[in-house]
Amino acid sequence: MKKILLVEDEKMLGLLYEEELTKEGYTVIVVHDADSAMEKVKSEKFDLIITDIRMPGKDGIELIASIMGMRKDIPIIINTAYQSYKDDFMTWAADAYIIKSSSLDELKDKIRELLKDK
Repeated sequence: MKKILLVEDEKMLGLLYEEELTKEGYTVIVVHDADSAMEKVKSEKFDLIITDIRMPGKDGIELIASIMGMRKDIPIIINTAYQSYKDDFMTWAADAYIIKSSSLDELKDKIRELLKDK
């Protein structure tokens, strides 16, 4: 079973994503800030990371930079409500950039695509 780390500061949204992705057959660990995410990356093995950009404390872009410094082998999906960050050079380090939507189909499709060879 593939293991996903979800970094989402909105707790209700995190629960929704966790439920939906668990139904898809993934093990999902949810954290609500970048520092907690880094602790998890250091102590556990993940097949994929999904992160928001705007969060309290360190933002998702700083988180991506920290993860890339440790583990370049983990695919990262940015999942955000903000289209404007897509042109930010640091977001290019992510494997995908998805705008949040009421449908999780695009996110689920991208997860399947990124994990198909893992």
